[in-house]
Amino acid sequence: RVETCSLSIHLDLCQSTTMYLYLLILLQLLSSTGSSESGIVGGKIAKPHSRPYMVSLQHRGHHVCGGMLIWEDVVLTSAHCLRNAYPLMVVLGAHDLKKWKKSFQKIQVSHYHRHPLHENITQISYDIMLLKLKTTARLTEYVTVIGLPKEDEHIPASPKCSVAGWGKTNSNNKQGSDVLMEVAVTLEDNSECKSVWQNYFDIKQMMCTSTTGGKGFCQGDSGGPLICNNKAQGIVAFNYAERCDDSRYPHVYMKIPFFMPWIKEVLHGYGANMSLNKQE
Repeated sequence: RVETCSLSIHLDLCQSTTMYLYLLILLQLLSSTGSSESGIVGGKIAKPHSRPYMVSLQHRGHHVCGGMLIWEDVVLTSAHCLRNAYPLMVVLGAHDLKKWKKSFQKIQVSHYHRHPLHENITQISYDIMLLKLKTTARLTEYVTVIGLPKEDEHIPASPKCSVAGWGKTNSNNKQGSDVLMEVAVTLEDNSECKSVWQNYFDIKQMMCTSTTGGKGFCQGDSGGPLICNNKAQGIVAFNYAERCDDSRYPHVYMKIPFFMPWIKEVLHGYGANMSLNKQE
């Protein structure tokens, strides 16, 4: 883990370590082969269609990112998913991406709404994006929306949390999983995340989970939801790209409650007068 920099002879070493970590994060964010996105390590195959809000974002027929359906024609995901992957296609109702089923819905994106403070595609902060779909999704038993938290909502102590995706099941794999994988995760204390990630971790807009036992996400599905007590509380953001299951480095997510005012502002711009807190 990264030790706190001191004003001693260790400063140069600490700066070098910080730069090394930064480069690793950039490798996670910038690879044109899909390693900007994150999948699942230490998990299991999800029950088919047990997470009907899950979205596969695809470019030229290949899965590049995850996301979540928050309204019939709006997907919430990570802003960095646009890196080397424009335009994006939204695939709903999927479990096995290699087996096309009647449950699938494939919809083009009409508008990309990156957060206005996410000024370039390599930026780690404000890494959030809303996708407006060209047509409305058909809500079925295979395709539903996920409830979102309220602004600055406090997560109860010891919540049941999980993350899912179609990405790699370990750092050495060249490709992600064809089927949706899931894993239970435990929220980590913000102070621990800050001590490890230092300036890269913004307590206001980020949250993290422990990687004890090698559980969490890996390359292949950034933008997917962190679900706690049946609500989407986080968006998969970044981790230690060199080794996804390294227990020294918590996995980091954008904190959805912090961004709820912006999310509502964008949706209301489309005349969407609705409650996003569907699973109160």
